[in-house]
Amino acid sequence: MPQYPNRQFLEFEKPIKEVYEQIDDTKKLAEKNPKIDYTTTIRQLEDSILDKRRDITEHLTPWQRVQLSRHPDRPYTLKYIENMCTNFVELHGDRNFRDDKAMLGGFAQLDGETIMILGQQKGINTKARQLRNFGMANPEGYRKALRLMKLAEKFNKPVVCLIDTPGAYPGLEAEERGQGEAIARNIYEMIRLKVPVIIVIIGEGASGGALGIGVGDKVLMMENTWYTVISPESCSSILWRSWDKKETAAEQLRLTAKDMKGFGLVDEIVQEPLGGAHWDYQAAANTLKSCILKSLKEMEGKDPIQRINDRIEKYGKMGFWDEKPA
Repeated sequence: MPQYPNRQFLEFEKPIKEVYEQIDDTKKLAEKNPKIDYTTTIRQLEDSILDKRRDITEHLTPWQRVQLSRHPDRPYTLKYIENMCTNFVELHGDRNFRDDKAMLGGFAQLDGETIMILGQQKGINTKARQLRNFGMANPEGYRKALRLMKLAEKFNKPVVCLIDTPGAYPGLEAEERGQGEAIARNIYEMIRLKVPVIIVIIGEGASGGALGIGVGDKVLMMENTWYTVISPESCSSILWRSWDKKETAAEQLRLTAKDMKGFGLVDEIVQEPLGGAHWDYQAAANTLKSCILKSLKEMEGKDPIQRINDRIEKYGKMGFWDEKPA
């Protein structure tokens, strides 16, 4: 996990940054005055960091959770795979056009059980983000994902999908190659997969980009993530012709994990370390791993046809509406 001063702080995390600066100043004083013991002072300051992280976690607004989901230090798909799995073998290409770097996946072992794990990868620096197209997959990315899911079905291995995308790539070339059809095909095929499918929103869960790998038996959502049809900025620009109302849009969209759980769109909220997953990669991965293993255990031994029927029923019940009397 990156440590201060390399760590990046969001605006509402500034109180934590100030404590780190106090710790640095105290350590410099200790070097200049070796006869004075500053150990207790430093320990108290370090304890106050945990208190401030706890306080921030308890009072987050929807917009602040959106910001945390995009935190530059937040773990992405490959980091979760690295910390949860062993023997990961990445598979490439859609066998049709090319290998989409925004979507990755392959076989791995989770506590000795072989699974197919896949998801969007945003990139950890400027060069990597350009290579990964900022986690925005093209049609070939969704077709690669479907190919890997079908491969898992062939060998009777469960599928785990990690969602973290600002949306499917909206470029002209993506539309020319059938972006909408690729996403729709994945939704249709994922409903009919005979193997267990676990979905986890680990960051941003935006629009069709998320739905393209977002249909499963169990949907988990990490605490500081969002899941909705449109980003707060885009919603604000459509409704108010400005991005200035993005905080209001975030509240009105009801996009947080708590909201999604209340609507019945996700099954379980995965708790993150105090202040967010970016504070402790391994702790975040361990918690998520336990939830995935528990979900897989619950689906163990279920008849494949029953699994498909349950999935159809699950998604058929989503949403609410009013019927006008005849």
